Amino acid sequence: MTFKRLLAVLLFLPLFSGCEPEPVESPAPTERSVLRVGTLYGPQIYVSTGQGLSGFDYEMADKFSQYLNKPLKMIPYNTIGELYQALEKEDIDIIAAGMTDTLARREQFRMGPPLYQVDQVLVYKEGNKPGKNLNELGPGLTILADSAFVDTMMALRQDNPELNWQQVADKDSEELLEMVASGEIAYTVADSSALQINRRFLPELRIAQVLQEEQNVVWLLSARNSDRMMSELLAFWDSERRNGTLDELNEKYFGHVQRFDYVDTRAFIRAVDSKLPRYRPWFEQYSGELDWRKLAATAYQESHWNPHARSPTGVRGLMMLTLPTAKQMGISNRLDPEQSIRGGAKYLSNILTRLPASIPEDQRMWFALASYNIGMGHVEDARKLAQSMGYNPSSWGDVKQVLPLLQKRKYYSKTRYGYARGSEAAHYVDNIRRYYDTLVWLDHQAQTEAAKAVAKEDKATEIPGEEAVTAPQ
Repeated sequence: MTFKRLLAVLLFLPLFSGCEPEPVESPAPTERSVLRVGTLYGPQIYVSTGQGLSGFDYEMADKFSQYLNKPLKMIPYNTIGELYQALEKEDIDIIAAGMTDTLARREQFRMGPPLYQVDQVLVYKEGNKPGKNLNELGPGLTILADSAFVDTMMALRQDNPELNWQQVADKDSEELLEMVASGEIAYTVADSSALQINRRFLPELRIAQVLQEEQNVVWLLSARNSDRMMSELLAFWDSERRNGTLDELNEKYFGHVQRFDYVDTRAFIRAVDSKLPRYRPWFEQYSGELDWRKLAATAYQESHWNPHARSPTGVRGLMMLTLPTAKQMGISNRLDPEQSIRGGAKYLSNILTRLPASIPEDQRMWFALASYNIGMGHVEDARKLAQSMGYNPSSWGDVKQVLPLLQKRKYYSKTRYGYARGSEAAHYVDNIRRYYDTLVWLDHQAQTEAAKAVAKEDKATEIPGEEAVTAPQ
C-alpha cells in the first residue's frame, strides 16, 4: 500500500468506526480471488437491462473490483434478512444494496464510507389522505421487514403510541410503491431516491411527510475479518471521491429525477399508448446505433409527437428541425413524420461523431442532446467555462452546472458564441432522460406481461395427467 493510501485509511477510519462493534479477527483468514458482493434488485442498486447491468451500487462495486484487481461476483438476494445471513456466514464480502447507516446496523456490522444521502419518506397515493398525523394511519401502513424503516417506526412510536404497521419480507421497495399506486395498501415508507425514480412510472405517488432526513447510504461489512477489506474500501472511496466518480454516479442516477411534473408525466404515459405506436416503427428503423427509445424521447421533448408542431423560431415537425438542418440532412418535407424522424436521427448521430473523444461513451448522448437544443458551439463554450472553473469539461454533471451561466453577461461575454439559454438545455436533457427511463420501464413491463401470458397459455394447453418431456441436450 502506498503512503497516500495508508494516509487516507488513517484519516478516514475514525470517522466510520464510532458506535460499531469491535472487529473480531480470526487467525489467518483465507484470501479470496473474487470480490463477492451481495445486493438487492432495484433501478438505483442493481438491475439487468437491454443495455447491460446498471445501478449505483453495481457500478461502484465494479470499480472497486477493478481497484482490487479481482473479478466481481455480484450476488442478488431476495430479502434484506437473507443478505444479513449471507454476510454472517461469510458467503459474501460486502453488502452493497442501497442500505442506510443506522444505529441498529452499526451494532451488527461495520459501515463503509457514505456514497450518497437519502430521506426516509412516508408515501401515499394522490387523492387519498396524506397521513400527516401518524397516530391516524390505522392498519394501512406496510413496510419492508429488516429495513431501516422498522427502526424509524419504533422510534416514532414513542411519541405516537397508536402508530401501527405491517412488515412484509416477500416484497421489495418497488413492489410496495406499486401497491400504494394501485390502492392495494394506503401507505409505505421509502427512501427518497427510490421514490424519485419510481414516480417516473407511478406519478400518483406523493410524499405525506419526511420521517428521517439526510441519511447516509453505505456498504456493510462483517464485524469479523474485515480490517483489510475496510482499509482497501476507504482508500478506494477516497480516490473515487477525489476524481469525481461519486458526483458522476449521483448525477447519472439521481440528477435528472429530482424535478417532477405530475401533469407532464401522466400526459407522457398516455401518449405512449395513443401516439407512439404510429411512429415507433420509424424510430426503430432510423435509430441506427442509437437506442430508438432515446430518439423517441427526444422527439417527445421536441414536439410531444406532434408531426405538425411549429415554434416561433421556425423549427417544425416531429423532431423540430430548422430549415437549413433539414436540407443538410436531405429532408424535403419537415412535416412528414417519417422524414422528420430520419432527419433527426441522422442529425443526432452526426453530432455524436463530432463530439470530443475525451467525453466518455456513457455521457456522450447527454452532450449531444444539449447540442441538439442550443448548438455545439454553446456546449463547447460551456465545456471551456467548466474547465476554467476547475470542473471536468467531459463530465455531463459538471457541465450541466455551468450551462446556466451562459445566460449571465459576466460569463457569456467572454465566450466565443455568446448568450445561450443554458438552463433550458440542462432541463431539456433531464426531461429526455426521464422520458427514456419511462420507456425502458414500460417496455420491461410489457415483456413481463407477455411472458406471463405465454406461460399461462402453455399451462392451459397441457394434457392433464401427462408430464412435459424435455428434449435431450
